[in-house]
Amino acid sequence: MRLITGIEPSHRREGRFEVYADGKHVALMSLDAVERLGLRVGSDFDSVAEAVAEEAAALHTYDRAVNLLAFRARSRQELRRSLLRKGEPEAHVEAALDRLAASGLIDDAAFARQFARSRSSGLGASRRRIQQELGRRGVSREVGDQAIAEVYDEDEVDEGSVAERAARKKLRSLSGLDPAVRNRRLYAYLARRGYDVTDIRRAIETVTGELVEPHPDDSDE
Repeated sequence: MRLITGIEPSHRREGRFEVYADGKHVALMSLDAVERLGLRVGSDFDSVAEAVAEEAAALHTYDRAVNLLAFRARSRQELRRSLLRKGEPEAHVEAALDRLAASGLIDDAAFARQFARSRSSGLGASRRRIQQELGRRGVSREVGDQAIAEVYDEDEVDEGSVAERAARKKLRSLSGLDPAVRNRRLYAYLARRGYDVTDIRRAIETVTGELVEPHPDDSDE
């Protein structure tokens, strides 16, 4: 019979505890799990070994999820895909996601609003482009549309003005080209970002003084 010979605060992970049985490290645990399983120095480890292993594995998945969120914000579905790709068990992934959602660390609506704001104001992305990118990140169409609408309303975003800013910024890298080539490439650049024809033509006219016919097959940047 193996006995628990140590339960010590981890030097590697704050808020975690190293559990030892017969002097050997057997698990990294949360304080909640230690208390819930009734672990104490001198008690029988073999009788709780399976439960300890399960708790440690679930904690590993949760901590991995937190580390991914610390790197950058993610939607629930995007985080789920990342954890499964890394080989985390599906049951532990779902439990970790539920725990993160309950504590407010993942919130698709908040994520979508933050994403929409950064893409519209910082990168000059169109409403359509933002929706497509949110979809690729696992945000539902309904949540994405609502978030974009809220951001556009709160920030008083005008799609035409955003297209114009994007065109003006891109124009700097096209200034040495023949005007016809420059305008075709500028049109293609804006079209790939999801702007509609009306906004594209207005933006080109504003920043160049020339309105050109679209050439959607020209995809050079």
